[in-house]
Amino acid sequence: MNIWYPLRFGRIRLLAERRLIVVLLPLLTMLVAVPASAEGPAHPDIPELNQLIADFDAGILTLEQLRALGLSVFATPFNLHDGLGDGSYDPNETNRLAFGHRPSLQGNGQHLRVNGLDAQSCNECHTIVSNRSRVPTLGLGGVGGVVQNAIIMPSMIDVSDSSDDRVLYKDGHNPDLKMVADGIADFNGRFANPPFLFGGGGVELVAKEMTEDLQKILETARTAPAGTVLPLNTHGVSFGTVTSQGGGNVDLDVEGIGPEDITNRRPEEVLVVRPFGRKGENFSMRDFDRGAMQFHFGIQPVEVVGEGNDEDGDGVSNEATVAEMSVLHIFDVTNPRPILEPLGRDGRAGERIFDQIGCGGCHIPSIHTRGRNLPLAFPENGQKPRDNVYLEINLVKAGFQPATGGGVEVPMFSDLKRHAMGPGLAETFEHGEIANDEFITARLWGIADTAPYLHDGRATTLSEAIKLHGGEAQAARDAFMALGERNRENLLTFLGKLRTPNAPNQELLELLK
Repeated sequence: MNIWYPLRFGRIRLLAERRLIVVLLPLLTMLVAVPASAEGPAHPDIPELNQLIADFDAGILTLEQLRALGLSVFATPFNLHDGLGDGSYDPNETNRLAFGHRPSLQGNGQHLRVNGLDAQSCNECHTIVSNRSRVPTLGLGGVGGVVQNAIIMPSMIDVSDSSDDRVLYKDGHNPDLKMVADGIADFNGRFANPPFLFGGGGVELVAKEMTEDLQKILETARTAPAGTVLPLNTHGVSFGTVTSQGGGNVDLDVEGIGPEDITNRRPEEVLVVRPFGRKGENFSMRDFDRGAMQFHFGIQPVEVVGEGNDEDGDGVSNEATVAEMSVLHIFDVTNPRPILEPLGRDGRAGERIFDQIGCGGCHIPSIHTRGRNLPLAFPENGQKPRDNVYLEINLVKAGFQPATGGGVEVPMFSDLKRHAMGPGLAETFEHGEIANDEFITARLWGIADTAPYLHDGRATTLSEAIKLHGGEAQAARDAFMALGERNRENLLTFLGKLRTPNAPNQELLELLK
């Protein structure tokens, strides 16, 4: 019988029923003791989620040990015995870009690169803690270089800039992708640079509180008199308005949230803040991980395909269990937050300029939460973040600063909202539900260490990244370009103080030795 045990990190609660549970230190040792060349799964099975949580609740297992288990999922190079790769290619597949039966380079289901099947572990794409020094600082949970970019769902990459019928592609798929020799390697997928994981718990808590607020406003609008207009404001950010139509019906006029076309979407589905992914597609880090497991590795999470179901037909079922996805989520959200170095005189001047020219309108320096505990749930309900909570993590104990009056400060420099960035940055993706020129506001904390910049890594310097801003950011971009040399240098000095954490997650390696 499965029983979920809600608990709060930092307070141990006695259980009505206690079971004898083996201490998991031997398991932590086993996770790194299996040689990569051994036959069998690279990542051994771990206990069920209920057992892990009961063990934690009883004080037998620490949060750091749960994090270490999550790191093992994050960093283990999966192999065929774990379920790495898709199953047999199916020429009758309606969507040949879909996960599970993709074509592969060697025909063995393992490697494709241009539509996933591009790695064996999460850490392969998140290796750079700092790119600021001449010799980069490598580590766990960092950003990726352009070579680590995900190439997402393309059916055409015109690497030779062809203009004849040797390229089997017809004009009309996208009017911006005409087959002409123009120096552009036309591409109808997405090219996404891997961001870091640092501070993810604070980001997720802000998003979940925002979603709760928006859902409450929606509920109020459903019972309000017809014609009532309510602003969709939360944590100092406006997501538009909701108007009561009477009889429980409402009309949404949203900005920066939901898909491009909300015509046939329930308002509850639209009003979910999704801070993860370059386009703002995922409401939690676990929600992102579910898709990443399938896309990058061909690993099918049980919570997606069902217990005992070999959905991709590769001969392996239960490829990523609920417990494995849960400890991975715990690792994700407890990554240390980025830091702000002392600004000094020039940095303080740059901070003022940052605000004066309008950068802070979208890159909100800090948002503080109401609460300090981040709820983790399974199964997750994006519309109701506090359904099915099995664990709450006190973010103060995870390194965030307490906010005045409660909650924590999340100095991420973002409004967690999508904005139109103009045609110069627009993608040419054919399969998305979000406008090609819209991206979630990049979180600038840690920006000094995380080149290359922008969603696809096209900018190698901060000045270049700012110059490429357009659309809703055009005015701030133009104001930056109009600055005198000294003011521009001060602004860049300020941004240079937004650093990644030192030696992130290294303490977990000691637990795995």
